[in-house]
Amino acid sequence: MESIWKQQIELPQRSMLQEDIHIKNVVIGAGMAGLLTAYLLQEQGQEVVVLEANTIASGQTGHTTAKITSQHNLIYAYLIEKFGEEKALQYGRANEKAIQEYERIIQKEKIKCHFRRCSAYLYTEQPEKVTELENEVQAARLCGIEADFTKETELPFPVAGAVRFHNQAQFHPLEFVKKISEKLTIYEHSRVVRLEDHCVFTEHGMVEAEHVIFACHYPWILTPGYYFLRMHQERSYVLALEVEKSMGGMYLGVDAEGCSFRGMEENGKHMLLFGGGSHRTGENIEGGKYQMLRNRAEQWYPDSKERAHWSAQDCMPLDKIPYIGYFSSDIPNWYVATGFGKWGMSSSMVAAEIITDMILGLENENEEVFAPQRFPVTAMSGNLAENTAKSVKGLSKQLLTAQEVPSKCSHMGCKLEKNADEGTWECPCHGSGFSAEGKLLRGPAQENLGMYHS
Repeated sequence: MESIWKQQIELPQRSMLQEDIHIKNVVIGAGMAGLLTAYLLQEQGQEVVVLEANTIASGQTGHTTAKITSQHNLIYAYLIEKFGEEKALQYGRANEKAIQEYERIIQKEKIKCHFRRCSAYLYTEQPEKVTELENEVQAARLCGIEADFTKETELPFPVAGAVRFHNQAQFHPLEFVKKISEKLTIYEHSRVVRLEDHCVFTEHGMVEAEHVIFACHYPWILTPGYYFLRMHQERSYVLALEVEKSMGGMYLGVDAEGCSFRGMEENGKHMLLFGGGSHRTGENIEGGKYQMLRNRAEQWYPDSKERAHWSAQDCMPLDKIPYIGYFSSDIPNWYVATGFGKWGMSSSMVAAEIITDMILGLENENEEVFAPQRFPVTAMSGNLAENTAKSVKGLSKQLLTAQEVPSKCSHMGCKLEKNADEGTWECPCHGSGFSAEGKLLRGPAQENLGMYHS
């Protein structure tokens, strides 16, 4: 199931790494975060290569709804309560700056990628949640973000209230990626099989670099870092609908069954990206997520036509803040960008700017709040306990059903569950995905299932 972006853009193929290279910087992963990091480093005169296990933007970058926004659900009141105003300010400032940096690059490179400034909204249909939205407006303003409360939206149903962030943005992610990747040295089908300090090994070549950047969605290395304990993954679903009238803003519901909306134009036609149905990986055994969206589309947009449908997967950090910075305090030349939640476009730029500054030896005023070594126990203890319980449950189920096929995830041995909507196998512990035949689709697992025969 191809996204609407992949239907429209074909990216040039790159060769496989088949030699040994000695260079200043190597980036693992050619998604938005990896490509932006490589672009900014190269812009500063740094030598850099990118290693990609599959093809450019084949992961989450090709499945995003492509909202570039500092509005990350109900986040700012939470950040102020858990971390204080200064760190909340750093978070908001970094994400607002990310929008500006996209605009700078687009203007500099003259990229035609349907970039457009627009408002972003959080909405609720429940009157009892209005106070929560009003609090979010005040918190966002404390963080320097232009926000207000409104009941006026473009949605096809009435709302009890909405938070509006002004001057946010949206774009076509693959049109942007195609242009910025032109000047970069990228090796596709070059999966990293092991690392030894400064040396990154693929099956057919090795890169020795002073700096190693993990921008591969979910770090597969268990230690150091222990990212498998600090994140889980969630899947969500999108329909691309041809509609009669375009939508100017971007919308996300904060209610349990809330949906995501954003408009786009394609060859003079009005399109709507309509999403929802989020769940933890391994928890869609019955399916029905696409059908739920189609039922709502029929109700709200009865004359719409479905042009594409697809799903996306996101790494959810313990405390709602991405992990950006040093991979581990034990290895100072490794860096990481992961745990973007559902906000990969703005977080990718935040990561690229912070990691570039760190490599250049420059101070970044916003890096502290994203540091992977932050470990605020009060903010993360509940989610850590839940993640651990899920992992133990998955491992326990594996012991009880050892004769089933497929038997276990090739990452850490958790019992896999079927995603009925996708026809795939998913790991409920850490989010790895496999085809019905057992072929690896996404990590952190690095190997096919034993049942797979190429």
